Amino acid sequence: MTPAKIPVVVIVVLAVTAVVLGGGGKSVTLTLERASHEGAELSQLRDRDLIRHGRILQQRPPGVVDLPVEGTYDPFLVGLYFTRVQLGTPPKEFYVQIDTGSDVLWVSCNSCNGCPKSSGLKIQLEFFDPSSSSTASLISCSDQRCALGAESSDSSCSNQNQCGYKFQYGDGSGASGYYVSDLMSFNTIVGDSSTSNSSAPVVFGCSTSQTGDLTKSDRAVDGIFGFGQQGLSVISQLFSQGVAPNAFSHCLKGDNGGGGILVLGQIVEPNIVYTPLVPSQPHYNINLQSISVNGQKLSIDPSVFATSTNRGTIIDSGTTLAYLAEEAYDPFVAAITQAVSPSVRPLLSKGNNCYLTTSSISGVFPSVSLNFAGGASMILKPEDYLLQQNSIGGAAVWCIGFQKIQGSGLTIFGDLVLKDKIVVYDLAGQQIGWADYDCSLFVNVSTTTSTGKTEFFNAGEIDNSSSPCDHYNLVPTALLAFLLHVLFFGVFTFL
Repeated sequence: MTPAKIPVVVIVVLAVTAVVLGGGGKSVTLTLERASHEGAELSQLRDRDLIRHGRILQQRPPGVVDLPVEGTYDPFLVGLYFTRVQLGTPPKEFYVQIDTGSDVLWVSCNSCNGCPKSSGLKIQLEFFDPSSSSTASLISCSDQRCALGAESSDSSCSNQNQCGYKFQYGDGSGASGYYVSDLMSFNTIVGDSSTSNSSAPVVFGCSTSQTGDLTKSDRAVDGIFGFGQQGLSVISQLFSQGVAPNAFSHCLKGDNGGGGILVLGQIVEPNIVYTPLVPSQPHYNINLQSISVNGQKLSIDPSVFATSTNRGTIIDSGTTLAYLAEEAYDPFVAAITQAVSPSVRPLLSKGNNCYLTTSSISGVFPSVSLNFAGGASMILKPEDYLLQQNSIGGAAVWCIGFQKIQGSGLTIFGDLVLKDKIVVYDLAGQQIGWADYDCSLFVNVSTTTSTGKTEFFNAGEIDNSSSPCDHYNLVPTALLAFLLHVLFFGVFTFL
């Protein structure tokens, strides 16, 4: 049902004089302006009010949002990482794949065509029903947020004035449906170490049709959680409301148990190195400049990795393996083969470059260095570019997990490379950082304010084995500096 438009007459600009004692006893006059909502829809006004109410009630910096992680990179086990989100009123939980290569959060909706009804991951699949949530509202074509959807998908409008979408993914699968606004519930931990059950209105997709691999039940989840930068990404929406920082981080465990850490916030670790994001790109593009094997730089033209219409290097947690641009693949494989120990026997297995060995791969395979702009390097151990396939006569068969896409100039680093590392997406600073890390250990976190200013907290330890509510212990050391600033300058800033 389409929400009715209501005419809103805006007649006042309300001026209020408030006396705030500053340095020297001076007063500051504050002018409050009531924004125009002419032509706005009821659902838009309600969502804006919910956002405003949250700010009135909280009056505190954005908190760290903790999300659970399940799954593993291993394609022979799961081949993806996923998290859980709660949507609607009352909240209903959905399992969604963690995907930094797309922007929108979507879940399967009732009456979905092609949506799997069971999962080989031993999880209970759910379907979202807007009519069963007291806070759900449909997004119309005239809604400003529908225009944001065009940044991330083939936005479409039905005869019922309903904002729809159609996503096509790189593996040929697809999803289509319509946009809904509803509450997302989550735990936030703020600077005073307190944990609160929070919620915020977000726009997400309600999928009524799925195609390709998304229809298969072996690795089925309820949807996809896009962590991209566009306006309809949950990251952007929560940041614009002042609910969460303009950054997120993950640490994906690579062992068979999988899991890991996912936070809306910036993990702080001394060994993290950063490289700038390529500006104005739809994905997380970074500048790969060269590849070294055992310290020897490969003879690959740097232009092979340069970002252009059909080229570039992308970080994508929704990709299981890794892919090299066609011109870089053969030199990479040749260098690995040349550097391996003489005890290792190369072989082809189902078209893949593989090796037969009875030794531990850490002692017989070379290290690889991916060298990025700004002097940041990502060092890959053998297990970061090899996958064990099977064994022959007591010897293990290890195959290169880096693949080549014929005719493609894209280089994509997926979970095979990203696992066992802290990866920080600092969107305020437009950079990505990483460091090798045991993702079962504790991490420190900082937050970023809605103005883009980073306020570092003396972050405590996040214990991945504990419950999500016990992960954080944040102490707002930046609060003291802020109070001193106010006392000295006598200035308050009102949003």
